[in-house]
Parts: sequence; C-alpha cells; structure tokens
Amino acid sequence: MEQVAIEKSLRQLLAEKREGLVKKWYETVVETYPDDVKTFMRNTSAQFTNPMGYNFAHGIEGLFDGLVKGLLPDAVADFLDGIVRLRAIQDFAPSEAVAFIFRLKGIVRDELRNDPRGGALAAELAEFDSAVDDLALYAFDLYMKCREKLYDIKAREAQKATFRLLQKARIITGEDV
Repeated sequence: MEQVAIEKSLRQLLAEKREGLVKKWYETVVETYPDDVKTFMRNTSAQFTNPMGYNFAHGIEGLFDGLVKGLLPDAVADFLDGIVRLRAIQDFAPSEAVAFIFRLKGIVRDELRNDPRGGALAAELAEFDSAVDDLALYAFDLYMKCREKLYDIKAREAQKATFRLLQKARIITGEDV
C-alpha cells in the first residue's frame, strides 16, 4: 500500500500550534508594560481580579482564531476593541498601541522556520501577512476613534469645570448659557 503524504495548509499548521503561538503573542503584549505590570498581567486566569490581563489574553486568542479562520476584520472587532480601547486610555502612542499585531508575523515565521515545506507555504504566508496588516489598520482606526472620544470627553469636562468656576465667581449665571 502506497503512503500518500497529505500536505497541511498554513491554517492547519497554525491551528495545531495555536496554544504556543497565542502564548508567545500574548507575551509580546505583556513586554510593552513596566515590570510591575508585567507580573500582574501574566496572571490572566481571574477575569474579575485581573480584568486587563484577562481581556488581553481573551482578545489575543480571539484575534488569532479569527486570523486563522480568515474572519477579518469585522468578526474580530470585539476582541480587538477590548485591547485597543485599553491601550488608548493608557496613553500608548498609536504605533505602540497596534505594534503587537505586527509581531505575530515574526512569531509565526519563527515557529515555521524549520518546517520542511518552507517555500511551499510562501503564498499562504503572504496572504496571512496581508490579513495581519489589515487587522493592524483596523486596529489603528479603532485606536484613533477611542482617542478622539477621550479628547472629546476631556474637552467637555474642561468646559464644565470652567463654567462652574465662572458661576462660583459670579461672572455668569446658569441663565447666561
């Protein structure tokens, strides 16, 4: 009986290596934080005692699964939003806030470096890279929307504070508005 080698697709390989890839990808997010926060974030098991770590871990898993299944970007918007929203209020620069997405490309390539099919996966890797890039662009848009909302909230709060100060100083009344 002749044995037929069944070639696995990149998606199948990524699905098989999911746990390790997700863990490495999560670690790249953790590494963007100060040492005291890193320790806290690595404890992701408790949703209520560590909501930030839990949201990042859950989000990374959802994003990875979406990339592997080709469900981008709308299908993973909730996962991405949870991560990007946190990074927006933490005052990350836009490039820093979404850089973790691009790091997945290197993680995948490191994992597949010794794969005997190497070049045979090139077309699929290019497609995967494109999906990662699309996800990063979508993340950037979400980040900017969050930042705009934050600036809007801060501006309204400053207006309210100024109004209250002027009222206290009896320069204006509520009727002047």
